[in-house]
Amino acid sequence: MRKTIQFAMLAGALFALPRLVSPVFADDPPALPASAVPMQLEGVGVEEHLGRQVDLNLTFIAENGYPVRLGDYFQKGRPVILNLIYYTCPMLCNLVLNGQTAAFRELAWTPGNEFEVVTISINPEESFDLARKKKSMYLGTYGRPAPGWHFLADHDGNAKRLAELVGFKYRFDERQQQFAHAAAIMVLTPEGKMARYLYGVRFPTRDLRFALAEASEGRATMAIQKILLYCYHYDPKAGGYVLFATNIMRAGGVLTVFLIVFFLLRMFRAERKAATALKEGLA
Repeated sequence: MRKTIQFAMLAGALFALPRLVSPVFADDPPALPASAVPMQLEGVGVEEHLGRQVDLNLTFIAENGYPVRLGDYFQKGRPVILNLIYYTCPMLCNLVLNGQTAAFRELAWTPGNEFEVVTISINPEESFDLARKKKSMYLGTYGRPAPGWHFLADHDGNAKRLAELVGFKYRFDERQQQFAHAAAIMVLTPEGKMARYLYGVRFPTRDLRFALAEASEGRATMAIQKILLYCYHYDPKAGGYVLFATNIMRAGGVLTVFLIVFFLLRMFRAERKAATALKEGLA
């Protein structure tokens, strides 16, 4: 009887796998195939271009309203952390900036001393005034002077050109009036070459420190783990919950099922050993 129950539990866990790894919708319509990409995310993601030289002549609008060359932040012999976000993003961009700020607080190094940070809006409609307000908010959260953290607005579509160079692919959703994009920050060498991509909304201090140290030496390192988070949320017109952490949910669902299967298999083996020991004791 016990074996029958355990087999039923195992079968149930395996049966639940497709539902755990599929997106969750309000009215629970048929799930998309595992390989299918939601329409909102077509062409969205990050393509690593390690070693690629970015165009340092691209110009943007600084927080003070004046044009500035990207190369102005690469003339100090320091590695540069690049953020491509937009200031009115309702969720994911703030999480990236929050995670980055938290990592900076734990890092002994300071923007402006050992490295530079350049945060650029991908939204051509956002002004330098928004950049200035965002900078004031995050430097206040950071809690100490950071003369090397710069917040810029787009200029002549150069944010899009820069995004293409670094492999940061995004698209504008006309219906929701929002940008679909992934969560990632990039680390560049002092000469402006791509050195490292860091993904997600939390950046371990050790990883960040290593990435900066390697970039300062001109070395490029491929990401060990690449789990993309997407800017996604409830869309009433689509009738469904599109979660910005879709990939994390899927990975978590798969992990949960495999953990269940793992422990059930351990139970089977333990029971088999106990039964064998009992037979040998009675023999």
